[in-house]
Amino acid sequence: MRKKLSVTSKILIGMGIGLLLGSLINAFAANVAFIQDYVVNGFLYVVGAAFINALKMLVVPLVTFSLICGVCGIGDVGILGRVGLKAFLLYIATTGLAVAMAMVVAILIAPGKDFNRDISTATSTEFMVRQAPPVSEVLINIVPSNPVHAFAEGNMLQIIFFVIMFAIAMLMTGETGRQLADGAAKLNAVMMKVVTLVMDFAPIGVFCLMAKTFAEQGIDLIVPMIGYFGVVILCLLLHALGTFSLLLAILARLNPLLFIRKMRPAHIFAFSTASSNATIPVTMQVVEQRLGVDNSTAAFTIPLGATVNMDGTAIMQGVATVFIANVYQIDLGLGQYLTVIGMSILASIGTAGVPGVGLIMLAMVFNQVGLPVEGIALILGVDRLLDMLRTAVNVTGDATVTCIVAHGENSIDRQIYNDPNAGVITEIELPHKKERA
Repeated sequence: MRKKLSVTSKILIGMGIGLLLGSLINAFAANVAFIQDYVVNGFLYVVGAAFINALKMLVVPLVTFSLICGVCGIGDVGILGRVGLKAFLLYIATTGLAVAMAMVVAILIAPGKDFNRDISTATSTEFMVRQAPPVSEVLINIVPSNPVHAFAEGNMLQIIFFVIMFAIAMLMTGETGRQLADGAAKLNAVMMKVVTLVMDFAPIGVFCLMAKTFAEQGIDLIVPMIGYFGVVILCLLLHALGTFSLLLAILARLNPLLFIRKMRPAHIFAFSTASSNATIPVTMQVVEQRLGVDNSTAAFTIPLGATVNMDGTAIMQGVATVFIANVYQIDLGLGQYLTVIGMSILASIGTAGVPGVGLIMLAMVFNQVGLPVEGIALILGVDRLLDMLRTAVNVTGDATVTCIVAHGENSIDRQIYNDPNAGVITEIELPHKKERA
């Protein structure tokens, strides 16, 4: 009897075929109107965009019901506050480590030193970016004035705040709250079934996303920017495979190799969608079913990480700062490099949930250290491809912090974590009740 391909394997095949088809279209049919109108901007765009919307459709209800179950599962407001504080501080710490490491590597390799492109061409390119709101406004806006509007807009910080308050109130209302909690658990199970239905189309959706991206971008854009592109990828790999592995081994005493292997489904979705929020359903399922983290912890730390954890973007900022400084032959001092680290940490909170967040953060940093914002135009060509890789690193950070927090709260099942076959399934299934080790 032939072994059935897993969902992950099917998605990998779809990703590979999409990359190949997109590259061929870019190389041989870039100027063919029929291909561009009906294939790239027609079929590939429609199916890919519909798949992204379907994933985003899952996020708000899944986070809502899962977070209610998580808070009610903890049952203690003090523990909830401790979990939140641990996760938040770890996310901020990893962001600082990411940007510091990126700048050190970039300074050593010095991308942009021999950049031959005419700078006047780049500076003539108009670059418009939305201004980030002040931190005070962001802090005020965490509290929703209209919860319905927050849910409609998908404002994750406001949703998390309201749902936690609502769940705490459920804990305080006794039997009525317990009945609502039981209802939320049932709704959460139904939402996981909806995840199953959407994932059935994942290989086709990922194929269309990859094909369209490479049909538009192509490989040629990377060549002039190979120094910058290569250093960013190197730093992303060092952080994902080095920093996170050390943190897992030291702070949680977990096997990093198993972690990387089991995170593969989440990595694939993060890479193909380039959206941490769209990947939340897959990340939560991987963390709970394959890594053994209890829902009471994962339901809180994963949505929070998808909102405020931007390690991949911080790495891009660090490398881009050094790269643009080298291109424009501007010398930066130690104080300016420290400013970049501080700005990256603050901006990861202050620009949470803002569209185009990576470029907003980069513009903020450039303004602060005296680099021309117009230089961002130089890296826009390869930003889409790097954004896919950055998102995979962000998702890895979300899961790493979740495992560390779960270890500290004794809410991780090590038997599931250490079992190489745990959670390896041929189709997405409903979560089952786990026995604590």
